[in-house]
Amino acid sequence: MSAKENAAVTQLLELLEARYALRVLWALKDGHPQTFRLLQDSVGQITPNTLNTRIKELRSAGLLHHDGDGYVVTTLGADLLKRLTELPAFAAKWTASQAKTSPVKKPAK
Repeated sequence: MSAKENAAVTQLLELLEARYALRVLWALKDGHPQTFRLLQDSVGQITPNTLNTRIKELRSAGLLHHDGDGYVVTTLGADLLKRLTELPAFAAKWTASQAKTSPVKKPAK
């Protein structure tokens, strides 16, 4: 990977690793507009202040916008989510592997 590509990946990861950033995008993956309140409910456990901050960051990055009916992902945001569509399958495989490698706790006597 070139230095330029590496910098771009680093920049994207820094944006997405912010608390709840991926959850906000994931909540919008179906393409239906969501109001602030609905988006807050969809993400769950996110404060209004944090959601507002994530929305501003993701809008600034060109990954989502407000279309009058609510927040939706942009074409660029949809492209990112398309690339993450394998995440649920990987997560299931990963969770199963974690269950196999976790030490079995013996009941206390």
